[in-house]
Amino acid sequence: MADTDRLTSIELALANELREREFYLKHAERTRNDVGKAMFLQIADEELEHHRRLKELHGRWKKEEKWPETVPLQVKKTRVKDVLLEVLKKVEGKPESDTDDLEAIRTAVDFEFKGEAFYGKLRDHVSDPKEKAFFALLSQIEREHALSLQKAEEFLTDPEGYFRTQEHHGLDGM
Repeated sequence: MADTDRLTSIELALANELREREFYLKHAERTRNDVGKAMFLQIADEELEHHRRLKELHGRWKKEEKWPETVPLQVKKTRVKDVLLEVLKKVEGKPESDTDDLEAIRTAVDFEFKGEAFYGKLRDHVSDPKEKAFFALLSQIEREHALSLQKAEEFLTDPEGYFRTQEHHGLDGM
């Protein structure tokens, strides 16, 4: 992949990260559901961090015209699974949700999987090990977001079924 193509891809990623953050913040404010609110806020924070790192990378790359050697490109791992579990421990009974919550989660799952594929494609088309590791991490985080959102959807639509699958009870009662 040519440097100009990678730079354009990073510009696209910057726009996507901001658009996704705005989506999550809007739905966190709108929802009355504690699970949805916690998930949306956590992912919004993580998308902002991704945007900061990509912006830093973009600025240095544009200036140096190559993958920067000195930019700290570590991205924090996602906490979205932990947040989901923390909130679920506090929830009693069937959660209050509406079709807008479910539609927002389904939309979010879709663009998180698209983000995973986008960063995976970047990872697969570069040769620099640091660059490859950076995009691999972003791809992995987007996948974890999508899977956690799917779990939130499962919880909102069928809380009993969600807990049944999470408890992993076998036929022997253990």
